Amino acid sequence: MPGPVPTPYASFSSPPPSTLKFLQCVGRVRLDLCTYSSESPLLAEIVTLLSEAATDSDKKTAKKNIKNATNKCREVVDGFQVDCSSCDVEISVSSSHVLSTSGLICSSFLDAGCSKIIVPIDEGYAALEASLLPPNRLIASLKSDTPPPSFGNLYNLTKTLTILTDSTPSSIDSALNILSTLGPTSKVDKIITVSDADAEAVRKWNEVKVQTCMNEATPKSIVEGYMSMAKTDRDDGLFTTVVTSRSGVALGLVYSSLESVVAAIECGRGVYYSRSRGGLWRKGDSSGNYQDLYRIDLDCDGDALRFMVGQRGENPAFCHLNTLTCWGEPVGVTHLEEVLVDRLRNAPEGSYTKRLFEDEELLRNKLVEEAQELSEAVEKRHIAEELADVLYFAMVRAVKGGVSIDDAVKVLDERSKKVTRRPGNDKKERIEAAKKILEGGK
Repeated sequence: MPGPVPTPYASFSSPPPSTLKFLQCVGRVRLDLCTYSSESPLLAEIVTLLSEAATDSDKKTAKKNIKNATNKCREVVDGFQVDCSSCDVEISVSSSHVLSTSGLICSSFLDAGCSKIIVPIDEGYAALEASLLPPNRLIASLKSDTPPPSFGNLYNLTKTLTILTDSTPSSIDSALNILSTLGPTSKVDKIITVSDADAEAVRKWNEVKVQTCMNEATPKSIVEGYMSMAKTDRDDGLFTTVVTSRSGVALGLVYSSLESVVAAIECGRGVYYSRSRGGLWRKGDSSGNYQDLYRIDLDCDGDALRFMVGQRGENPAFCHLNTLTCWGEPVGVTHLEEVLVDRLRNAPEGSYTKRLFEDEELLRNKLVEEAQELSEAVEKRHIAEELADVLYFAMVRAVKGGVSIDDAVKVLDERSKKVTRRPGNDKKERIEAAKKILEGGK
């Protein structure tokens, strides 16, 4: 039985050129701040703010410093031209920065939208322990030429150990030897990182996952490394590709070639291979229904691609029959959104939705009223009905404000990566305002 499908990522230690703006679309990006730190005044500011917060007895001042540091963490990530909402961003930080900030630098980068923190353990586990993060958000890293520490209770601190190699046979053998000391039943994922796309050398041990680090700064080299992980049984060498919205709605089934994926990464749009035309198909060039490309993924077996896109155009449609999906009209919330967008432009006289669009006070009151009814519903069917009502009125408000379901999904994805939570207590002033509305006042 072959080993797991290798997982590729793009790696940067400094902001990439503008020609690589859409490189994040390969799904995973690793930012090496261990190298970047010596050149970054911004990172120095972050460390200073968090070091002060870690020792400040004034909780209000400490909280303010942490908030400022988190905003600066977001600036660092933005400088690498990556969108954390659609891309898994892994940040490599130095042990000294973790320790000097009492782990706050880890939580700040996660609150800024990063997926995981990579911490070197060449000198032991002190930095892992100081991070105070859930084990599934931490990656322990070790160079293959470093004598391994006693692994002990590593699995209590992290779920992933990655060994960094230079792809030479001796380096790979050394990495395998290090991982073998963990034992075959270890609760820690074992990963070897190689610097090229040839991962076969380490697939001889089925429990080892392989990551390929793609450092060449061209879309073509990145895509070649990424697509070397893919496989196809088609005679024409094309790859089956599912196209979805950010919220996961399947828009259609198409095919991709190496050339079309390179083109997609270069321009940040949905570009595929047209079998009927025998060449590239830049979605929207003729119809105007183009696509913003958010992310490209391989499935679990490596034999199918997923393009996550934002469908654009005056009447956004993926299908040549002028429907959003190739399976006809969408259903559920996506269908509701489509109808509301149309009502905003073309509502007939007497339309209740048009009335809501035009009467802000009525829309506000209905949102409050329906939310109260949802909170008081008890039976399953009743709860579903009240939820549907809330979704309707909430979507009217969103469409009126130019906000889509995909926009909301982006925010949810960003929030899901945070580790610092607010208390979430009710807001008395909002409760009082809602009471006035429900009692008929303003």
